[in-house]
Amino acid sequence: MPSWIAELVRLDGDGCSFRTSTTFGAGPRLFGGLIAAQALAAAGATVLPDRLPQSLHAYFIRGGRVGVDVEFSVELTRDGRSFNTRRVTASQDGAAIFEMLASFHRPETTTDWQRREPPGLPLAEATTVTALPEQWADHFETRVAPGGPNDWPVQPFWFRTRELVEDDPLLRACALTFISDVGLVSAARPPGADMPGPGGAASLDHALWLHRPVDPHEWHLYEAVALTHSDARGLARGSITDRDGTLIASVTQESLWRI
Repeated sequence: MPSWIAELVRLDGDGCSFRTSTTFGAGPRLFGGLIAAQALAAAGATVLPDRLPQSLHAYFIRGGRVGVDVEFSVELTRDGRSFNTRRVTASQDGAAIFEMLASFHRPETTTDWQRREPPGLPLAEATTVTALPEQWADHFETRVAPGGPNDWPVQPFWFRTRELVEDDPLLRACALTFISDVGLVSAARPPGADMPGPGGAASLDHALWLHRPVDPHEWHLYEAVALTHSDARGLARGSITDRDGTLIASVTQESLWRI
C-alpha cells in the first residue's frame, strides 16, 4: 500500500505534463508545502533515478484553490554530467499559481562536514502536540517547547512520520519539502505582532537545500528564526537536523505580513 506522501504526490500524465486532483489546505487556500512537494515529484519524474534532489527555489505567484485540479508543466532546463535543472510551473484553470526551479545531483564521495550547534529545544524537554489539525495528525507526530504558544504551527518543533515511507530518496525528499513549509510564516512575524491584519499573511517564496538523505521515521528538529522585516515582508531562515545534530536541510522563506 502506498505511503501517505506517495498518495499526495501521485500525478497523472507522462513526459513533461502532469495533473493532480489531490489538494488540501487551510480553508479554501492550498497548502504551499503540498504544491511544492508535488512540483518536486513532477520534476523528479523527468530525471534518472540516481539523480537526487539537491535544492529547490519556488515562488507562490497567487493563492491556489482547494478542490481545483492542478496541472504541472516541466521544462528540461539542463542535463549535465553531475546536475540536472528543471523548471516547474503549476497552474489552475490555465493560470499559473506557482513556479519552481529544482536541481538534482548525482551523489559524490567527498568531505562531510558542518558547523555544529546545540539544539534550541532538546527532544527530552519537548512536549507532544495534542491539538494538531487533522491533515497533520494523520501523518506526523510533533513535539514543541513546554509552556510555549498554543497555536500551531510554531517553531521550534520536533517531528517524525507516523507511517512508513518507502525507501525512495525522491519520495522522502518530497515528505521533507512538504513539512518544510510549516511554521515559517509565523516565524517571520514582526516583533509585537500576534495575528495578521486585514491584508493577512502568506508565503511569497520558498527555498530548500537538501544536504543529506532524510529518514522521516526518525525524530528531526525544525528551528527557524526571523532575520528582518520591512516593506510588509518578513524573512525567516530555518534548519532541519536529526537527533544527532546532523544538518539535513536548510530553508529560507519570505512572507507577506500586512499588519
